[in-house]
Amino acid sequence: MRPKRTPSSLNRAGTASGSAARLRAVAAAAAAALGAALLSGCVGPRYNPPKVSAPGEFKEATPGAWQVAQPQDAVLKGKWWEIFNEPELNALEERLNINNQNIAQYFQNFMAARAQVREANAGYYPTLSTSPAYTRARTPGTLSGATGTAATGTAAAGSGAQISTEYALPFDVSWEPDLWGRVRNTVHEYQYAAQVSAADLENERLTEQANLAEYYFELRGQDALQDVYDRTIEADTKSVQLTRALFETGIDSEQDVAEAEVTLANAQAAGAGVATNRALYEHAIATLIGKTASEFSLPVKVLSTAVPPIPLGIPSALLQRRPDVAAAERTMAQANALIGVEQTAYYPNLTIAAGAGFESSVLSSLLTAPARFWSLGATAAETIFDAGLRQATVAQYTAAYNGDVAAYRQTVLTAFQQVEDYTATLRVLNGQIALQQAAVAAAQRYLDIENSRYETGLDPYLDVMIAETTLLSDQLTEVTLRVSQMSAAVELIQALGGGWDVTQLPAASKITNQSTERTLAPPP
Repeated sequence: MRPKRTPSSLNRAGTASGSAARLRAVAAAAAAALGAALLSGCVGPRYNPPKVSAPGEFKEATPGAWQVAQPQDAVLKGKWWEIFNEPELNALEERLNINNQNIAQYFQNFMAARAQVREANAGYYPTLSTSPAYTRARTPGTLSGATGTAATGTAAAGSGAQISTEYALPFDVSWEPDLWGRVRNTVHEYQYAAQVSAADLENERLTEQANLAEYYFELRGQDALQDVYDRTIEADTKSVQLTRALFETGIDSEQDVAEAEVTLANAQAAGAGVATNRALYEHAIATLIGKTASEFSLPVKVLSTAVPPIPLGIPSALLQRRPDVAAAERTMAQANALIGVEQTAYYPNLTIAAGAGFESSVLSSLLTAPARFWSLGATAAETIFDAGLRQATVAQYTAAYNGDVAAYRQTVLTAFQQVEDYTATLRVLNGQIALQQAAVAAAQRYLDIENSRYETGLDPYLDVMIAETTLLSDQLTEVTLRVSQMSAAVELIQALGGGWDVTQLPAASKITNQSTERTLAPPP
């Protein structure tokens, strides 16, 4: 509340004999407070990121059947999905970066966090307000002191009553200097929170990109399964025709015909079921790229992509390449700044307020020198007793910080685990696929032999049916292993952070720059 000073246009009996001295005294007090603010330090603990140890090398990346790219210090960069050399996947990933709604939601979360930084930054500056007013009042003549005679700016209203008019144009300024760093720590808190949001955005972007790549290879795997069933159905159809022909000539029995028909029917039924999973993966891809499932389709294409060499880099670099690790580290910095905010509650607050403006009973004289007024003052506030509230609050946020430290270390451990997991998975699958391909080749030779023996009458059709079932099972297993291999490759790239690194995280001091928005936003 600004102290009111009656202007001379309302009361000309006043005097300004001591106003200059009072103004100098208040100004000196304000200058002293400002000096204290400039000389004071920032309350709060200094932030030092906890140290975590990184192994010298990835254990599962040992020489063997599956080798990672050389040199070992190479890392993925930029559009990591291009490593698979799949133009159709590249086009889908570009559409996802533009139209994925989960990414758009996380981007808006970042924009909100960035706006909070600007809100906190406003605490450094004074607040200026104005409240123009017009007042017309009637004072009853029955009140003590009413004489019924109109004074300057008043009009007689009969029976001793008076009517007065007042115009006011005040301006008020208040400022709370950041003596103990409360505003500074608050700004830092929200800057770090915005960095957490930026890292979460990149982590969500990487997750959606990896999901799309996995769904794409799963769909192509379904196409490969369908191709296996189609070739099996074609072979089984020829077998049925052959057994019927042999039965009609009296060479084969009706049982052989029935067995061939059962084999064909089973293959047709199993092949028809592949379409369900393919449709589900196609629908999932449509949602990821911002399309309705009804208006999106992909042509059939058998999975033929080979797993490319994936550069692991050195383990210590992993901490700089994962957006979830960056988010966990920035969360610690935010929690540390919040401790500093709460610690400032132990120190007094100083508020400097000033007011000035014009007041007059006549509108034409409102902006004249006699109508001016001013006020200036300072207020200090300090909590004397709070029953341990401040101490408990600081302890609460200190515990929250320690919890964030544990969460950060757990995130780091999980990151190394995932890289080791998917590296081992790829290495094992590579060897398993090689063995399965040999099994498929052997099953094909077995079937060729049985077909020849059946056609010459040496073996019954039951032996051919067993050989066909064995080949089909081995072929399906090979396709399933190859799909698992592609999925593990995508998951390894995701575990490595994709093509991201911590240098792409916007600096705290530049978190509100327009360039930051353009960098993190999806392409228009």
